Amino acid sequence: MCVWENGALSVDKHQQSKDSVFFRDGKRRIDFILSYVDDRDGERKQERRKEYEANLQKAGLELETEDQSESDDGKTYYVKIHTPWDVLATYADVLKIKVPFKANDIPDIPMNWLFTPFRLPNHIMNPEPDYFTSPFNKEKIDFFLIDDKETFFPPSVRNRIVYYILARCAYHKEDSDDKNKKGIKRLLNNGTYGAAFPLHDVRSYYPNSESERFSLYKHWARFFSFFKEQPLNLIRKYYGEKIGIYFAWLGFYTEMLFFAAVVGLICFLYGLFTFDDNIWSKEICSEEIGGNIIMCPLCDKTCGYWKLNSTCNSSWQSHMFDNVGTVFFAIFMGIWVTLFLEFWKRRQARLEYEWDLVDFEEEQQQLQLRPEYEIKCTSRRLNPVTQEMEPYFPVKSQCARTFLSGATVIFWISLIIACIIGVIAYRLAVYAAFASIMKDSPTNNIQMVGSLITPQLATSVTASCINFVIIMILNVMYERVAIWITDMEIPKTHLEYENKLTVKMFLFQFVNYYSSCFYVAFFKGKFVGRPGDYIYMFGWSKLRNEECDPGGCLIELTTQLVIVMAGKQVWGNIQEALVPWLLNWWGSRKARSHPESLYSRWEQDHDLQNFSHLGLFYEYLEMVIQFGFITLFVASFPLAPLLALLNNIIEVRVDAWKFTTQFRRPVAAKAHSIGAWQEILNGVAVFSVVTNAFIVAFTSDMIPRLVYMYAYSPGNDLSMKGYINNSLSVFNISGFSDDNRYRDYRYPPGHEKQYTHTMQFWHILAAKLAFIIIMEHVVFMVKFFVAWMIPDVPAEVKARVKRERYLIQEYLHNYEVENLKIQLSHRNDDCSSNPVDYPDISRREVLSECL
Repeated sequence: MCVWENGALSVDKHQQSKDSVFFRDGKRRIDFILSYVDDRDGERKQERRKEYEANLQKAGLELETEDQSESDDGKTYYVKIHTPWDVLATYADVLKIKVPFKANDIPDIPMNWLFTPFRLPNHIMNPEPDYFTSPFNKEKIDFFLIDDKETFFPPSVRNRIVYYILARCAYHKEDSDDKNKKGIKRLLNNGTYGAAFPLHDVRSYYPNSESERFSLYKHWARFFSFFKEQPLNLIRKYYGEKIGIYFAWLGFYTEMLFFAAVVGLICFLYGLFTFDDNIWSKEICSEEIGGNIIMCPLCDKTCGYWKLNSTCNSSWQSHMFDNVGTVFFAIFMGIWVTLFLEFWKRRQARLEYEWDLVDFEEEQQQLQLRPEYEIKCTSRRLNPVTQEMEPYFPVKSQCARTFLSGATVIFWISLIIACIIGVIAYRLAVYAAFASIMKDSPTNNIQMVGSLITPQLATSVTASCINFVIIMILNVMYERVAIWITDMEIPKTHLEYENKLTVKMFLFQFVNYYSSCFYVAFFKGKFVGRPGDYIYMFGWSKLRNEECDPGGCLIELTTQLVIVMAGKQVWGNIQEALVPWLLNWWGSRKARSHPESLYSRWEQDHDLQNFSHLGLFYEYLEMVIQFGFITLFVASFPLAPLLALLNNIIEVRVDAWKFTTQFRRPVAAKAHSIGAWQEILNGVAVFSVVTNAFIVAFTSDMIPRLVYMYAYSPGNDLSMKGYINNSLSVFNISGFSDDNRYRDYRYPPGHEKQYTHTMQFWHILAAKLAFIIIMEHVVFMVKFFVAWMIPDVPAEVKARVKRERYLIQEYLHNYEVENLKIQLSHRNDDCSSNPVDYPDISRREVLSECL
């Protein structure tokens, strides 16, 4: 019901639909919402809002305000923004937004029958017909396929244009000296406005709606759709290309993980089913061999002598991951990661064409500088390209800020290393405490106690858990530090800002998550010394460096990797799903207590969580850290890709659920790639070949076993019998025994070279180095060959791009010629003149120019 109050039209809120996305007239669509609470002491804020909204109206936007009395909480004002056609057309021209001008006449290759069980309905997968597109030109309106001006630009494009205006609109008076007071971001930071966001369509679970949001919720966000492909075109249409690219990459990564998970599971099962061939573990566990070998203490004073068979369980567990199949899997993953990156480039190139991003440059998207950069840069200089004056930051000041940034990064990385050293000291101290339990009974109870829990296992598990807690705490600190450092550097564009933040955060996370794994893989047990000449932590402390089990350090690396990787994934999913839901539940509690209230569309969205401009950054960071776990250390844990696959199946649906139900609608943005993450993935892929080669060579016992079998085994049957006794050295303890053992290859007491390395040690070292060189060269050669064989851009995409460019040239040529004919015909009507030869350009010339 509409009534007139004080000369103005007032609309009864209870007569409107609670999911209305229009102004009170029911015709003008709401493109954006600004909200604020009018403080009692907010005169300055009120003045800013008044000037800002007046300037928005001067820019052509139409505004309508909902009074606080109409809001559910009784104190929030909502400013609704509508963008008229003329404003949309003007800024679409400025931003070079591509729009359709002809239906696509190139047929797709029909492959639907092959993936029918995994496909969604066609109207969901392809919500719009396929068109050839061209950058919008306001002067050539009739060149484009415009059926309805109100729906020609989709909501994602409309809210992107509005945000472009909001980010540059000033909130100072025209005669003010302070020209830097502009941009919605500053107004949000100083509390002038509480929120700024575009509207969702309707509630995702609204039963009688076929809106885009409901379709996304129904076909994409529900967990039981996990085996279905993602509706990427609908995601792109609703959220924009930047979010669409993220989900395309996440989906493709998950698909490729399936093949790595299958091969990893086969390698794990191979280790599981070849227990009977594990002769060295049988020797460790047997009473005749392992039960009669007394090992030297693993720490000073508190540790006692121990029987070798106390490590029986860890030896069997180690075999599941330390076998020939693991070597094969390490090589396979080196090739898999290349295939993943190369096929993603092809997939990305296809999306670039389908989403009109072929000629898109990130720098062109950032036609606008960051408002913070414009505000803080008081100097101006001539741009040699545009020949216009632009703000710039002095070189001296920039160098000083960069130096300070680098020093801060080094300091915080040093803090991570200090925490790792602290955990190592904990491992040494706690190991001594656990080992002291078995000190007094080396021949009776040690086997029983050791079979239940060995000092190594107890120390490794507790240290890994503590390390995981430290990692989670440091993550919170590093996030704030990285953002502070990047803000201090004052990057010029949004792209530059994201790239700098990406490098810093990944560097922090890389050291934070992987340093403990690097310690176990490459340092633990490598610098121990020998009985009588042990090496101590820092050289002067009483903490003796850790040794590995007779079965090697690989099982400890596996334990560390499982706890950190699995813990991070479980905690991440709980945090991503539970925290937004709880916050939204708490924020909307008042609306639930007043069912008579309409709880309008903008109020519903206002109570949702804000999706920050760094929201996707954290999603990428989470997945890239996971990518590092499954590539850098996969030789120690073949099941890592399977864990990642299961996590990502959940991750896709959790992210989809968050976007459709728990977060406000993000401002649409363009992006033709995953940005700096691509180079980071390439770097991790190359580095993973090196780390896995070193893990197999130095952390695993694979090379010493092969050297023994082919060079030192008794007889000619290539047997592993006697390997355990061969891999241990003898040390003479006067008054107790003359055959106490320790893990090394050294001459026994009484030999002329006693306690020095034997020739077998050097043979094993040479074999390890040879393996590293051979594996790296083989994998790198295959990687480069595969990368060379697979073109980055599919041939059909190249053909489509050429076809589209040709059509643009041809259609524009014909369009201009027709306009010229019309103009000349009007002139001929006004005055008589001689016939004019109209210009004509052949199709061949147009095609050659295009190609």
